Amino acid sequence: MSHTILLVQPGNRPETRTYSDYDSVNECMEGVCRIYEEHLKRINPNTPTITYDISQLFDFLDQLADISCLVYQKSTNTYAPYNKEWIKEKIYVLLKQAAGNTD
Repeated sequence: MSHTILLVQPGNRPETRTYSDYDSVNECMEGVCRIYEEHLKRINPNTPTITYDISQLFDFLDQLADISCLVYQKSTNTYAPYNKEWIKEKIYVLLKQAAGNTD
């Protein structure tokens, strides 16, 4: 497990920046999905069930001013930065695994 810090800036103004931390990369990717799900709930308050596909999630990520991760590297005792494309790749793998586990 690698401590992971998620940095999100939804708007262009620097004061919209937030961060959250997670015990692992997978937990962080689940957190990114939760951010999108909360966004969907806010814009669809009267919809009892929220569904989306990965392309909608990726479109949402593309609309953010910035999103990145810092992942702890035990070997060097430092945090390595990863960009939006890396986050999308990790989410894709996570959701693909989750879909495979429901069979």
